[in-house]
Amino acid sequence: MFDGSDYPKSLSEEVFEEWLEQGRESKLSYAYLLIVWDAFEEKYLPEYTEDRQAINRYERYQGSTGRESLVAVYDLYSESKIHIYQE
Repeated sequence: MFDGSDYPKSLSEEVFEEWLEQGRESKLSYAYLLIVWDAFEEKYLPEYTEDRQAINRYERYQGSTGRESLVAVYDLYSESKIHIYQE
């Protein structure tokens, strides 16, 4: 996943599937998986949230730090990619 010049590194399907399972199995009622690129660690990290408003808040907060950037958002149950606005 995330192969190509638009992404800093690829992500294995196995890791992605594990992240989806972890989100679905959580006792918290997560609905979305956020894929975040950590420029300092040079790796992708999973973040989970319950609602779409949190995604917008995450984008604004992370955009100001410069270390982490939101790469993609997925619905945990349908596994569909959610469109995110990026400047």
